[in-house]
Amino acid sequence: MIINIKKLSFVALTALLFAGCSKQSKDSGPFPLSDVKPGIPITVSNAMDFRPEPTVSTSKSAGGTIQIVLAIPNGSSRTIKEITKVAASTTYTQIQSTGTTGFYTTGPIAGNGKTVTFNTSITEYLSKFPGAIPASNAELARRFYFLVTLDDNSVIVTESVRVLVID
Repeated sequence: MIINIKKLSFVALTALLFAGCSKQSKDSGPFPLSDVKPGIPITVSNAMDFRPEPTVSTSKSAGGTIQIVLAIPNGSSRTIKEITKVAASTTYTQIQSTGTTGFYTTGPIAGNGKTVTFNTSITEYLSKFPGAIPASNAELARRFYFLVTLDDNSVIVTESVRVLVID
């Protein structure tokens, strides 16, 4: 008799749990279940790899220049007005802030139609974030984050961009 009561209680509890659960759509509620992607994708056209974020490379022996070329599709009706903010960080927090200080650059970088190019160097990076010269075949400790403004003044926060120091 006790075994039957335990079995019935288990079945009733299981049925109650399943009845209480409901499938939510991926866009429901204040916290969607997936990333919200911008209507116009921004890519890093000079990425040499995806780790999983776009990765560009630099060479210490060739001067340590770092170039990141952001682009929108040629078929888009929009153009890139500027890179409004650049942050070098380990998280998105800085680029998403409403503050005006603490960014890698002090002013906007003008766009050129469907592309915009950000240039820096290992030397400049180390002047802003003092430390040891990065090792060869290793990434810089901080990733670059960009707030891009389009010609209609809409803004897009890009994926983080990694920099690999190859030699």
